[in-house]
Amino acid sequence: MKIKHYLYNAFIIEDGATKIAIDPGQNLGMFKMNSLIPESEWMGVTHILVTHGDVDHYKYAPSMAKKTNASVMCGESLANELRSENIMNVYPVEAGTVIEGNTHTVEGLKTEHGRLHFTLAAGMIEMENIVCHRNMGGQEIYIGPARVRQTEKEMRVFNHGTVKLLYGLIRLEKDNIDFARGSIGYKISINGKTVVNLGDAIFTKEWSGLQPDILMLPIGGLGNNTWTMDVEEALIAVRLISPQMVIPCHYSVPFLWKKKMCPADDDLFKREVEKMGIECNLMKYGDVIEV
Repeated sequence: MKIKHYLYNAFIIEDGATKIAIDPGQNLGMFKMNSLIPESEWMGVTHILVTHGDVDHYKYAPSMAKKTNASVMCGESLANELRSENIMNVYPVEAGTVIEGNTHTVEGLKTEHGRLHFTLAAGMIEMENIVCHRNMGGQEIYIGPARVRQTEKEMRVFNHGTVKLLYGLIRLEKDNIDFARGSIGYKISINGKTVVNLGDAIFTKEWSGLQPDILMLPIGGLGNNTWTMDVEEALIAVRLISPQMVIPCHYSVPFLWKKKMCPADDDLFKREVEKMGIECNLMKYGDVIEV
C-alpha cells in the first residue's frame, strides 16, 4: 500500500488497481487556491472519500468525480449536492454504514467538527461557525443592535455562521453555510490492512477499540473544541484507538496570507506517540510512504 499526503487532510491511498482520494479540497493559501491533490494525480482514482463539506476538503471532489468517474462516498447532505451536479455514482455514508467493494471495505465512523473562530484584518473581520441541529433557520442582518433583515423558514439546519464587520458594527447570522456539512470519518480496509481517517474531528470516546494499522488524525486545534483536536487531545485519541502507525495532519497549513494556520508542535507529538511504542510519520506536501 502506498500513501501520499498533500497537506490539510488530502491523501491518496493506492493499492493495486484501487486508488482512493481522501478530501480533494482547495488550497487556501493566498496565491494558490488550487486543488490540493494535483490534477496529475487524479488519473486512475477509483474512489473519492469526503469527510465534510468545507472547501479545503470538498471543493474539487465534484471535478475529480466527473473527470475520473470515481465512486464518491460522503455524508447525506453532500450526496444530494453531488447528485444535483449530475454525479450519480454517489454513496451516502453515516456512522456504521459499511460499503463493500471488490478489493476493499469502507465503514463510516462518527465524527464531529469543532467550532471555528478567527479574526482577520486586525479584528475588523471576525468569523465564528458552529455545528447545530434544529428545524427552523434562515438569515439575519444587524447594524449595531438593530436587526435590519430577517428571513426564516422550516429547514434542516446543520450549522450556523456569524460574521462581524467593522468590530461588530455590522453582523450577519446565517444557517447552513459551507461548514462541516456531512461530517464523517472512515475506516478503510484494503488487502488485510486498515486505515482510519478522522477528518477535522474533535475528540470522542466512541473511537475506542478501532486498532487500525494506520491512523490519520488532526492535531492543529486551538483548544476548547475549536477547529479540531489539538496535540494533547490527539495523543489521548491515539491511546484510545491504539493504531500501529500514526500520520498527523491538518496543522500548520496555509490560510490566506498566513503561512501556518493551526500551528502544532509535531515533533512533540511524534515523541509522545513513539513513547507508546507506535510509529509516527510526519508527512509534508507530496511525501510518500509504503506500508
